[in-house]
Amino acid sequence: MSPKISVPSLPMAALDQDELNSGSATHMNEDDVIIVQNISKMYPLYADPRDRLKQSLWFMLPKFLRNKPQQFYREFWALHDVSFTLKKGQTVGIVGRNGSGKSTLLQIIAGTLAPTVGVVQIRGRVTALLELGSGFNSEFTGRENVYLNGSILGFSREEIDTCFDDIVAFADIGEFLDQPVKLYSSGMTVRLAFAVQAMVPKQLLIVDEALAVGDFAFQRKCMRLMQEFQQDGGSVLLVSHDTQMINRWCQQAILLEGGKVLVKDHSKRVTDIYEQLLLTSSPAKRQQLIEDLNQRSAVNSPHNGHSKGEENLTLPSPSSQYDPQLSQPVERSYGDGRAEIIQPRLVNEKDQPVNVVVCGQTYYWRYSVNFKEDVDSIHLGLTIKRIDGVIVYTTSTLAEKTNLPPINAGTILEVTFSLDLNLTPNTYYFNCGVTTFEQGELTYLHRRVDVAAIRVVPSDERSIDGIAYLNHRFTYTLQEDKK
Repeated sequence: MSPKISVPSLPMAALDQDELNSGSATHMNEDDVIIVQNISKMYPLYADPRDRLKQSLWFMLPKFLRNKPQQFYREFWALHDVSFTLKKGQTVGIVGRNGSGKSTLLQIIAGTLAPTVGVVQIRGRVTALLELGSGFNSEFTGRENVYLNGSILGFSREEIDTCFDDIVAFADIGEFLDQPVKLYSSGMTVRLAFAVQAMVPKQLLIVDEALAVGDFAFQRKCMRLMQEFQQDGGSVLLVSHDTQMINRWCQQAILLEGGKVLVKDHSKRVTDIYEQLLLTSSPAKRQQLIEDLNQRSAVNSPHNGHSKGEENLTLPSPSSQYDPQLSQPVERSYGDGRAEIIQPRLVNEKDQPVNVVVCGQTYYWRYSVNFKEDVDSIHLGLTIKRIDGVIVYTTSTLAEKTNLPPINAGTILEVTFSLDLNLTPNTYYFNCGVTTFEQGELTYLHRRVDVAAIRVVPSDERSIDGIAYLNHRFTYTLQEDKK
């Protein structure tokens, strides 16, 4: 277990002895990854630079001359009495308005900032996706910076050697790996920094809005890596303003307000309250809500969550229905080899491949399956996901209760799904698969994950939010007052 962080109060901190004593370490159970206990962080704010000098000189005086405490600054508490526990395999989200103390808390947990008072205990290795690229030397090559950054994180050269190829493959910066970082674009620097932090061995991953780096394909790769880390039993501390992401990834969440824990509950309730705070424009009403929560009063908060789609997109002309940059997503495939899915594609009514589509219109998802062995029974499936991994639609011949005949080796099966793409403007990924049931278990003959990407654009100038496009019609009537 890595050493705990226990920092006593600074001489100028106005904390009573009972509060200081509350920083004593709590015993960690086997399934505890982080215990944050009574963490507070105070910054002294000086009205005049000379006051800073006075404060420094004051503590240099002999004790007999310091009969009365002198304070030449105003205290600003970025965090006050924050406590929570993160367990193995758990993902906890942290939300809060700007200035609520989220980044300060993460820096304390990551060890880059010391608390004024309190205890942080951590079991295992931690990597933090905070200020990506801040540990790089611009004169060094990307290769040299991988080892430099790894050493800063506490890994030996031998440990970096074991995961170096994975880091390079994930960053995907090609020949620039052996060029000085000062020649990199900001996006390339962030990709390499993310790859180092993401691929080194760890038990805890701290993420501060870092999953939105790079282009859409790299974002998807980042999302998938975090999902696999979760499935392998890793623990994640995630900070995001995206409430749907918090709900998607986190079992529990914490709402910070003014440096204090306002709510600590299941993620749906926490994000509901957070959105209510954001949507409450009146400072007085917002303060009343905060006071009610502090008093543990019942709060009925309507959920106003929505996900913004891509804005200012226009109806594509026939020549703009295919974007080459969307044609090479980050694909993963697997199966037992008895069949192979080939030529997956989305086409329009003229059988032309498209990947820029209009919401509400009909398209056709097609692929062929080449069977290399005899198979008694098969099922075919399709899944559509958003860029953050949220499944927006899935179907299969099994769900449709459609039975296909036995297939002989050498057969090529042509598959078509007719789809009314009632999706809101965004980027989406397609999965396809062919399965069979053997001894009551589902077996993939072949599955292709993230095999194609599409971008949905609006059919007109209306703004459409959410996940589904319901092709609504709006009407109203006015009734005259007959009095």
